[in-house]
Amino acid sequence: MTRFERILPQPATTAAIAGLWMILAPAPSLGHLLLAIVLGIAVPWATHSFWPDRPRLVKPLAALALFVRVIGDIAVANWEVARLVVGPLERLRPAFIAVPIEIDNPFVATLLASIVSLTPGTVSVDIDRAARTLHVHALDVADASELIATIKRRYETPLKEVFGC
Repeated sequence: MTRFERILPQPATTAAIAGLWMILAPAPSLGHLLLAIVLGIAVPWATHSFWPDRPRLVKPLAALALFVRVIGDIAVANWEVARLVVGPLERLRPAFIAVPIEIDNPFVATLLASIVSLTPGTVSVDIDRAARTLHVHALDVADASELIATIKRRYETPLKEVFGC
């Protein structure tokens, strides 16, 4: 590990933390900038040992496209879930779904589970690495195979592209 990697083990994470801190700060100031830099360096440095086999980002533009897709899906799903829970509860068709996954890397599989959980109306319950299955609870399932295909097409395939796995 080089000196630079010891100080900044995850430069992109450092930049993301510092950038988000500045965006969320009530008013830009030198104090907020210094705190953003300190947090941006300290958090990745303190947690770098938790990520020994962290995969490398292969296609950053695909990662950006996936990020935009997830943000859009979260907004749409919020609206759909609000409409569902305000309406008659008898219309809801909750279900547990087993989604077969083709991702071997535990970090990328966890990222997939996190994306599914971030989207309102779905929650990742478990990742069975031996069976290569992501167990998901969905609030309203008309067709389980369609939900599985959607998760694989919208999230798993792009994640495989982003991380080259």
